[in-house]
Amino acid sequence: MEEMSRPRWTSRAWAAACALLALLAVLLLVFPIGRVAQWGAPAVMLVMAGVVWWALRTTRRRRARYEQRLERWARERAAADERLRLARELHDLASHGIGVMTVRASTAKLADEQERLRALDDIERVGRRSTEQLRSMLTVLRADDGGTLRPPCGVADLAAIVDSAGQAGLEIDAAFDEDGLSDLAPELQLSVCAIVREALSNAVRHAGRTAVRASVERREDRVVIVVRDAGPAPGWRPRPGTGTGLLGLRERVALHDGSLVAGPCEGGFRLAAELPAGGRS
Repeated sequence: MEEMSRPRWTSRAWAAACALLALLAVLLLVFPIGRVAQWGAPAVMLVMAGVVWWALRTTRRRRARYEQRLERWARERAAADERLRLARELHDLASHGIGVMTVRASTAKLADEQERLRALDDIERVGRRSTEQLRSMLTVLRADDGGTLRPPCGVADLAAIVDSAGQAGLEIDAAFDEDGLSDLAPELQLSVCAIVREALSNAVRHAGRTAVRASVERREDRVVIVVRDAGPAPGWRPRPGTGTGLLGLRERVALHDGSLVAGPCEGGFRLAAELPAGGRS
Protein backbone atom coordinates (compact mmCIF):
# COMPACT_ATOMS: atom_id res chain seq x y z
CA MET A 1 0.00 0.00 0.00
CA GLU A 2 1.51 3.28 -1.09
CA GLU A 3 2.54 5.88 1.42
CA MET A 4 0.11 8.77 1.77
CA SER A 5 1.47 12.33 1.89
CA ARG A 6 -0.40 15.61 1.79
CA PRO A 7 0.11 17.78 -1.31
CA ARG A 8 2.40 20.80 -0.91
CA TRP A 9 3.54 23.73 -2.99
CA THR A 10 6.57 22.82 -5.07
CA SER A 11 9.91 24.38 -4.27
CA ARG A 12 10.06 25.70 -7.84
CA ALA A 13 6.98 27.84 -7.27
CA TRP A 14 8.50 29.37 -4.16
CA ALA A 15 11.81 29.91 -5.96
CA ALA A 16 10.08 31.70 -8.85
CA ALA A 17 8.11 33.94 -6.49
CA CYS A 18 11.24 34.84 -4.52
CA ALA A 19 13.15 35.56 -7.74
CA LEU A 20 10.45 37.97 -8.91
CA LEU A 21 10.43 39.77 -5.59
CA ALA A 22 14.21 40.08 -5.77
CA LEU A 23 13.95 41.42 -9.34
CA LEU A 24 11.42 44.01 -8.26
CA ALA A 25 13.70 45.10 -5.42
CA VAL A 26 16.66 45.45 -7.83
CA LEU A 27 14.58 47.53 -10.25
CA LEU A 28 13.55 49.85 -7.45
CA LEU A 29 17.19 50.32 -6.42
CA VAL A 30 18.75 50.72 -9.89
CA PHE A 31 16.16 52.68 -11.81
CA PRO A 32 14.22 55.78 -10.89
CA ILE A 33 10.89 55.06 -9.32
CA GLY A 34 9.09 56.79 -12.18
CA ARG A 35 10.58 54.52 -14.85
CA VAL A 36 9.97 51.42 -12.73
CA ALA A 37 6.39 52.47 -12.21
CA GLN A 38 6.04 53.13 -15.96
CA TRP A 39 7.06 49.70 -17.32
CA GLY A 40 8.84 47.55 -14.73
CA ALA A 41 6.15 47.17 -12.10
CA PRO A 42 3.35 46.21 -14.54
CA ALA A 43 5.59 43.60 -16.16
CA VAL A 44 6.63 42.15 -12.83
CA MET A 45 3.03 42.08 -11.62
CA LEU A 46 1.95 40.33 -14.81
CA VAL A 47 4.64 37.70 -14.43
CA MET A 48 3.81 37.27 -10.75
CA ALA A 49 0.15 36.78 -11.63
CA GLY A 50 1.19 34.07 -14.07
CA VAL A 51 3.32 32.37 -11.45
CA VAL A 52 0.49 32.50 -8.91
CA TRP A 53 -1.93 31.01 -11.48
CA TRP A 54 0.55 28.27 -12.32
CA ALA A 55 1.16 27.51 -8.62
CA LEU A 56 -2.57 27.35 -7.85
CA ARG A 57 -3.20 25.10 -10.85
CA THR A 58 -0.36 22.81 -9.82
CA THR A 59 -1.64 22.70 -6.25
CA ARG A 60 -5.17 21.82 -7.39
CA ARG A 61 -3.87 19.02 -9.58
CA ARG A 62 -1.74 17.68 -6.75
CA ARG A 63 -4.73 17.92 -4.40
CA ALA A 64 -6.91 15.99 -6.86
CA ARG A 65 -4.28 13.27 -7.22
CA TYR A 66 -3.92 13.09 -3.44
CA GLU A 67 -7.68 12.70 -2.96
CA GLN A 68 -7.73 9.94 -5.58
CA ARG A 69 -4.91 8.11 -3.77
CA LEU A 70 -6.69 8.61 -0.46
CA GLU A 71 -9.92 7.16 -1.84
CA ARG A 72 -8.06 4.19 -3.33
CA TRP A 73 -6.26 3.62 -0.01
CA ALA A 74 -9.58 3.68 1.86
CA ARG A 75 -11.03 1.08 -0.51
CA GLU A 76 -7.97 -1.15 -0.11
CA ARG A 77 -8.11 -0.81 3.67
CA ALA A 78 -11.82 -1.69 3.72
CA ALA A 79 -11.19 -4.72 1.50
CA ALA A 80 -8.34 -5.88 3.76
CA ASP A 81 -10.53 -5.55 6.86
CA GLU A 82 -13.30 -7.49 5.14
CA ARG A 83 -10.92 -10.27 4.13
CA LEU A 84 -9.71 -10.53 7.73
CA ARG A 85 -13.28 -10.72 9.03
CA LEU A 86 -14.21 -13.39 6.51
CA ALA A 87 -11.09 -15.36 7.43
CA ARG A 88 -12.30 -15.40 11.04
CA GLU A 89 -15.73 -16.65 9.96
CA LEU A 90 -14.21 -19.39 7.81
CA HIS A 91 -11.95 -20.44 10.68
CA ASP A 92 -14.87 -20.60 13.10
CA LEU A 93 -17.09 -22.63 10.77
CA ALA A 94 -14.42 -25.03 9.56
CA SER A 95 -12.65 -25.64 12.88
CA HIS A 96 -15.91 -26.25 14.72
CA GLY A 97 -17.25 -28.77 12.21
CA ILE A 98 -13.96 -30.59 11.71
CA GLY A 99 -13.25 -30.64 15.44
CA VAL A 100 -16.66 -32.13 16.24
CA MET A 101 -16.28 -34.83 13.59
CA THR A 102 -12.74 -35.70 14.71
CA VAL A 103 -13.69 -36.05 18.36
CA ARG A 104 -16.83 -38.03 17.55
CA ALA A 105 -14.82 -40.44 15.42
CA SER A 106 -12.14 -40.89 18.09
CA THR A 107 -14.67 -41.63 20.83
CA ALA A 108 -16.38 -44.24 18.65
CA LYS A 109 -13.25 -46.37 18.31
CA LEU A 110 -13.74 -48.07 21.67
CA ALA A 111 -17.56 -48.16 21.52
CA ASP A 112 -19.84 -51.04 20.55
CA GLU A 113 -21.29 -51.50 17.09
CA GLN A 114 -24.51 -49.62 17.83
CA GLU A 115 -22.64 -46.62 19.22
CA ARG A 116 -20.38 -46.60 16.19
CA LEU A 117 -23.40 -46.42 13.90
CA ARG A 118 -24.75 -43.50 15.93
CA ALA A 119 -21.35 -41.83 15.69
CA LEU A 120 -21.37 -42.21 11.90
CA ASP A 121 -24.83 -40.64 11.78
CA ASP A 122 -23.63 -37.74 13.93
CA ILE A 123 -20.54 -37.23 11.77
CA GLU A 124 -22.70 -37.23 8.65
CA ARG A 125 -25.09 -34.64 10.12
CA VAL A 126 -22.26 -32.38 11.26
CA GLY A 127 -20.53 -32.71 7.90
CA ARG A 128 -23.71 -31.81 6.02
CA ARG A 129 -24.39 -28.81 8.24
CA SER A 130 -20.81 -27.54 7.94
CA THR A 131 -21.00 -27.92 4.17
CA GLU A 132 -24.30 -26.00 4.08
CA GLN A 133 -22.82 -23.19 6.19
CA LEU A 134 -19.74 -22.90 3.97
CA ARG A 135 -21.96 -22.99 0.90
CA SER A 136 -24.08 -20.18 2.35
CA MET A 137 -20.96 -18.12 2.91
CA LEU A 138 -19.82 -18.69 -0.67
CA THR A 139 -23.27 -17.62 -1.87
CA VAL A 140 -22.91 -14.37 0.06
CA LEU A 141 -19.41 -13.85 -1.32
CA ARG A 142 -20.65 -14.28 -4.88
CA ALA A 143 -23.53 -11.86 -4.37
CA ASP A 144 -23.12 -8.71 -6.42
CA ASP A 145 -25.46 -6.41 -4.53
CA GLY A 146 -22.74 -4.14 -3.12
CA GLY A 147 -23.84 -4.89 0.43
CA THR A 148 -21.79 -5.96 3.40
CA LEU A 149 -20.47 -9.50 3.13
CA ARG A 150 -21.83 -11.42 6.08
CA PRO A 151 -22.65 -15.11 6.46
CA PRO A 152 -26.20 -15.72 7.75
CA CYS A 153 -25.82 -16.42 11.47
CA GLY A 154 -27.71 -14.98 14.40
CA VAL A 155 -28.85 -15.78 17.92
CA ALA A 156 -31.49 -18.08 16.44
CA ASP A 157 -28.61 -20.38 15.41
CA LEU A 158 -27.30 -20.81 18.97
CA ALA A 159 -29.43 -23.91 19.51
CA ALA A 160 -28.02 -25.53 16.37
CA ILE A 161 -24.46 -24.69 17.47
CA VAL A 162 -25.10 -26.34 20.84
CA ASP A 163 -26.70 -29.36 19.16
CA SER A 164 -23.67 -29.77 16.91
CA ALA A 165 -21.30 -29.70 19.88
CA GLY A 166 -23.55 -32.11 21.75
CA GLN A 167 -23.19 -34.62 18.93
CA ALA A 168 -19.46 -34.66 19.71
CA GLY A 169 -20.23 -35.89 23.23
CA LEU A 170 -20.49 -32.70 25.26
CA GLU A 171 -23.19 -32.64 27.92
CA ILE A 172 -24.31 -29.04 27.57
CA ASP A 173 -26.52 -27.12 29.96
CA ALA A 174 -27.42 -24.09 27.85
CA ALA A 175 -29.36 -20.97 28.82
CA PHE A 176 -29.88 -18.40 26.07
CA ASP A 177 -32.06 -15.32 26.44
CA GLU A 178 -33.12 -15.30 22.78
CA ASP A 179 -35.98 -12.85 23.39
CA GLY A 180 -33.59 -10.32 24.88
CA LEU A 181 -31.00 -10.86 22.15
CA SER A 182 -33.12 -11.00 19.00
CA ASP A 183 -33.05 -7.24 18.43
CA LEU A 184 -29.26 -6.94 18.59
CA ALA A 185 -27.45 -5.62 15.52
CA PRO A 186 -26.55 -8.38 13.00
CA GLU A 187 -22.81 -7.82 13.52
CA LEU A 188 -23.21 -8.34 17.26
CA GLN A 189 -25.34 -11.47 16.82
CA LEU A 190 -22.67 -12.84 14.52
CA SER A 191 -19.99 -12.26 17.16
CA VAL A 192 -22.12 -13.88 19.89
CA CYS A 193 -22.47 -17.01 17.74
CA ALA A 194 -18.74 -17.03 16.98
CA ILE A 195 -17.80 -16.78 20.67
CA VAL A 196 -20.13 -19.61 21.72
CA ARG A 197 -19.02 -21.79 18.79
CA GLU A 198 -15.31 -21.31 19.50
CA ALA A 199 -15.74 -21.90 23.25
CA LEU A 200 -17.58 -25.17 22.64
CA SER A 201 -15.04 -26.22 20.01
CA ASN A 202 -12.25 -25.66 22.53
CA ALA A 203 -14.11 -27.77 25.07
CA VAL A 204 -14.50 -30.57 22.52
CA ARG A 205 -10.81 -30.52 21.60
CA HIS A 206 -9.34 -30.16 25.07
CA ALA A 207 -11.85 -31.91 27.35
CA GLY A 208 -13.69 -34.49 25.24
CA ARG A 209 -17.01 -35.87 26.54
CA THR A 210 -17.33 -33.47 29.45
CA ALA A 211 -20.05 -31.34 31.00
CA VAL A 212 -20.39 -27.73 29.86
CA ARG A 213 -22.52 -24.83 31.02
CA ALA A 214 -23.14 -22.09 28.47
CA SER A 215 -25.16 -18.93 28.96
CA VAL A 216 -25.84 -15.82 26.92
CA GLU A 217 -27.90 -13.07 28.49
CA ARG A 218 -28.51 -9.37 28.26
CA ARG A 219 -27.76 -7.27 31.31
CA GLU A 220 -28.94 -3.72 30.71
CA ASP A 221 -26.60 -2.39 28.02
CA ARG A 222 -24.26 -5.41 27.97
CA VAL A 223 -24.36 -8.88 26.45
CA VAL A 224 -22.71 -11.41 28.78
CA ILE A 225 -21.45 -14.75 27.45
CA VAL A 226 -20.09 -17.44 29.79
CA VAL A 227 -18.99 -20.94 28.74
CA ARG A 228 -17.44 -23.21 31.35
CA ASP A 229 -16.48 -26.89 31.18
CA ALA A 230 -15.84 -29.39 33.98
CA GLY A 231 -12.39 -30.36 32.78
CA PRO A 232 -11.09 -33.24 30.64
CA ALA A 233 -13.02 -36.49 30.66
CA PRO A 234 -11.22 -39.50 32.21
CA GLY A 235 -8.52 -40.79 29.89
CA TRP A 236 -8.96 -37.90 27.46
CA ARG A 237 -5.90 -36.59 25.64
CA PRO A 238 -6.31 -32.97 24.55
CA ARG A 239 -6.00 -32.23 20.83
CA PRO A 240 -3.55 -29.37 20.27
CA GLY A 241 -4.91 -26.41 18.36
CA THR A 242 -3.30 -23.63 16.37
CA GLY A 243 -3.89 -21.00 19.05
CA THR A 244 -5.58 -18.69 16.55
CA GLY A 245 -9.09 -19.35 17.85
CA LEU A 246 -8.85 -17.40 21.09
CA LEU A 247 -6.69 -14.78 19.41
CA GLY A 248 -9.39 -14.28 16.79
CA LEU A 249 -12.03 -13.99 19.51
CA ARG A 250 -10.00 -11.34 21.34
CA GLU A 251 -9.70 -9.35 18.12
CA ARG A 252 -13.41 -9.74 17.44
CA VAL A 253 -14.36 -8.65 20.97
CA ALA A 254 -11.99 -5.68 20.74
CA LEU A 255 -13.80 -4.49 17.61
CA HIS A 256 -16.94 -4.15 19.74
CA ASP A 257 -15.04 -2.45 22.61
CA GLY A 258 -15.84 -5.46 24.77
CA SER A 259 -13.83 -7.64 27.13
CA LEU A 260 -12.87 -11.32 27.16
CA VAL A 261 -11.34 -13.40 29.94
CA ALA A 262 -10.39 -17.04 29.39
CA GLY A 263 -8.42 -19.46 31.55
CA PRO A 264 -8.44 -22.44 33.92
CA CYS A 265 -11.15 -22.46 36.58
CA GLU A 266 -11.72 -25.13 39.26
CA GLY A 267 -10.31 -27.99 37.24
CA GLY A 268 -11.94 -26.90 34.01
CA PHE A 269 -11.80 -23.96 31.62
CA ARG A 270 -13.92 -20.82 31.66
CA LEU A 271 -14.47 -18.23 28.95
CA ALA A 272 -16.38 -15.05 29.74
CA ALA A 273 -17.03 -12.20 27.31
CA GLU A 274 -18.95 -8.96 27.62
CA LEU A 275 -20.06 -6.94 24.61
CA PRO A 276 -21.84 -3.58 24.52
CA ALA A 277 -25.41 -4.14 23.34
CA GLY A 278 -25.02 -1.11 21.08
CA GLY A 279 -27.47 -0.31 18.33
CA ARG A 280 -30.38 -2.54 17.52
CA SER A 281 -31.22 -4.08 14.18
